[in-house]
Amino acid sequence: MTTAPPITLQEEVFYEGGPAKGDLIMNLIFGFTLIGLPFAVGAIVRALWLRFRITNRRVSVTGGWLGRDRSQVVYNQIKEVRVVPRGLGAWGDMCLLLKDGARLEMRGVPRFRELETFIKERMDTPSRSSTPPSGFAVAS
Repeated sequence: MTTAPPITLQEEVFYEGGPAKGDLIMNLIFGFTLIGLPFAVGAIVRALWLRFRITNRRVSVTGGWLGRDRSQVVYNQIKEVRVVPRGLGAWGDMCLLLKDGARLEMRGVPRFRELETFIKERMDTPSRSSTPPSGFAVAS
């Protein structure tokens, strides 16, 4: 008696890495001024411990002090994606608004436009589907 091999859904990594290096460099330059010093410290902490992992199944962000905080979001939980370009468009900040009202903010994301497109393609939103919801009569 033979058994069928188990079905495994491979998780393919689209992007894995830390924040953009330009974010660190720009904030270190501004850090030479007294006003820019807190921003430089924040950029150093992000460069050391912030990691993004975007796969075909989820978005994972590891960060916080010593990289102890971890957040994971599957695509059907995402309601909206908002991006803001930084560093003359070389990198950007991304905010994932979730259906339950929470949000996941990612700072200094490299290739943010490409990642935004990748995430939007995998989101499960009713406005993106071409079929109207069933059970409703059309008024004439």
